[in-house]
Amino acid sequence: MRDNTWNTIETIEGTPSSYSDASRTREAWLLYNTAIHWLACRDDLLKDVILAFDLMERKLFEISLPDDFDHEHKHCDLWVFGKLISLWAMNYNNYTIEIWVMKEYKVHSSWTKTLVLSVDGISTVYVSPICSTKRGDIIGTVGNGVMVKFDNKGQLLEHCSCRKNGYLSLVVMYTESLLSFPSDN
Repeated sequence: MRDNTWNTIETIEGTPSSYSDASRTREAWLLYNTAIHWLACRDDLLKDVILAFDLMERKLFEISLPDDFDHEHKHCDLWVFGKLISLWAMNYNNYTIEIWVMKEYKVHSSWTKTLVLSVDGISTVYVSPICSTKRGDIIGTVGNGVMVKFDNKGQLLEHCSCRKNGYLSLVVMYTESLLSFPSDN
């Protein structure tokens, strides 16, 4: 960007170059393992996949979702759980959130459903995990302005309001760094 130059990258070998955004309702991407990942729909198969662009190799590649993963894309998202790339999916039929983890990066057979969180009893229509702690606890947000915390076995530990003076607060994760963005000053 600093040089104001653009490059064309090659498409994934043997696959079409036609994908559409699977999130449809949000700008969702995840930086993991030197690559930017996002959910996409492979148009030729009408199948959801994870697309990734490796920033170091400058290559685009595709990761298949777990075989038993049967959720609408608007009710799931990517995140990092226990230092591994993961998927979470809200199941409205039984008020649970399934956590899927890819134990070996880019190895399809390593997808494992590791945890099911019960959100029954939380008055909401939408729960979204945002991070996990070193102990394995899961922190998430609830559609009505509440933060929740589950233990590493999926039990609800606590919840608190994210409202201040009647307004909802936006909750995000950040990682501290000693590095700064380059600047001309």
